[in-house]
Amino acid sequence: MTLDFTLEEHTLANGLRLVVQPDDTTPTVTVNLWVGVGSRHEEPGRTGFAHLFEHLMFQGSAHVANGEHFQALMGVGGRLNATTWFDRTNYFETIPSGALELALWLEADRHANLLAAVNQANLDNQRDVVKEEKRQRYDNQPYGQALATVYATVFPEGHPYHHPTIGSMEDLDAASVQDVHDFFTAHYAPDNTVLTIVGDVTVPRAIELVERYFGHITHRAQPRRAPVAPLPPLSEPVRVEVADEVPNDRIHLAFRLPAEGGDTRDEFLAASMALDCLGGLSFSPLEQTLVREEQLANSVDVGAMGFVDGVSLGLVVADVADGVDTDALEERICAELTAFADAGPTPEQMEVSRALVAEFPDCYVQTHLSENLDEIKYTCELYPEATDYTDIFTQFRDRGQRVVAVRDNPWAHGKLKPPECLAQGKKPQVCGVDRDVAMAEADPAQAIASQYPNMSFLDYTDAMCSPTYCPAVVGNILVWHDYHHLSATFVRSLIPAVDADLGRALRWW
Repeated sequence: MTLDFTLEEHTLANGLRLVVQPDDTTPTVTVNLWVGVGSRHEEPGRTGFAHLFEHLMFQGSAHVANGEHFQALMGVGGRLNATTWFDRTNYFETIPSGALELALWLEADRHANLLAAVNQANLDNQRDVVKEEKRQRYDNQPYGQALATVYATVFPEGHPYHHPTIGSMEDLDAASVQDVHDFFTAHYAPDNTVLTIVGDVTVPRAIELVERYFGHITHRAQPRRAPVAPLPPLSEPVRVEVADEVPNDRIHLAFRLPAEGGDTRDEFLAASMALDCLGGLSFSPLEQTLVREEQLANSVDVGAMGFVDGVSLGLVVADVADGVDTDALEERICAELTAFADAGPTPEQMEVSRALVAEFPDCYVQTHLSENLDEIKYTCELYPEATDYTDIFTQFRDRGQRVVAVRDNPWAHGKLKPPECLAQGKKPQVCGVDRDVAMAEADPAQAIASQYPNMSFLDYTDAMCSPTYCPAVVGNILVWHDYHHLSATFVRSLIPAVDADLGRALRWW
């Protein structure tokens, strides 16, 4: 499925880039400001500032009191939030279209006049909030320090990706109000910002409002430091062992990859596809061999993190099964990596991965696009700030939430509900639906699983369908009680398989 929409771009005199996509299907608008500052722009001794500003931006500005930004937009039915990453910080809200002018005024005021509200009290308050977040997400979370250890090991001291976005609490404690003001002035400027507006608005109206509220902002971002030179692959393996109170051993194998942007983008995409083939699909070697056949691991997650400053990161994360020697699992993973490097992917793996990357080059994968489009539309309406399923997944990932995602079951598309069809004396083989009509050939979610290590993707299609058909009755059990929902008896028949899968996913038993 190809997405068909038009983007209009406009650049203000002060350098702010505006991207507009009109869409009048619903009376809502989403505003998203992408500021080109993340943890990679922080200087030594000043780590955590980018994430700190994600919090400070909601503490008031010159004409908005503390808390009023949330109150004003939520009071008209809006939803809003922000995220910080290595390469950017973004602020977004979805509001009724009639509140677009209010949203733009609020965003312009804090992007132009935040410093009027950044005083010692607000700084101290948000430092404490960030510290609590670090305790919840890193210090008191099983495996919470794992990725920070990976970054510090793979990227040398002083490299922009050496430290996580949460930063150092010591650095934040040492920060003065002036330090914070200087950071904002250096990075929060119109020529370092991209503003996107999507929804029920015309292009001329969007340009008019943005010129009115953002056109007067004149300060410029300070010159950036020169890009960091590309990092070569590690010359030899580096091993770090960390002892902690965790449910079971976990292995992280990390690799330096080419940067996602610039001249190495094609190389990064090739590496990302290779990792998809290796472990991101249900029939991938690591999943098939190590989890299902040999049962050496409870789960294996594989993925690529695309960065822009000279290098990216590839990861294989495996939870060691009970009673399995950690070194033995590591050896098996390395053997599979070597075999994959020698033999390459199978034609089936390449076909799936290539199709996803080709169709969605900037989004990599679009989960469930070929399945149950009405359901997807409804789900996205429940998350109005999201443009698709991957946006929803990303929110969960960025919040650090553990998620179990079950592939949707096939939908019967006949004129009669399967129970009604059977009641008329027809056979189960004609009261169901062809598998290629109800479901995609391969679970689309598996192709993006590596990008969401917080999520476990489960698929029970094979329990309901043969390779070609999804019948109304499996064994002697009715599958559906209507067109879509499974019968209670059939669900009960799945309990042993679901119990085993949830045990591996949740690691509660």
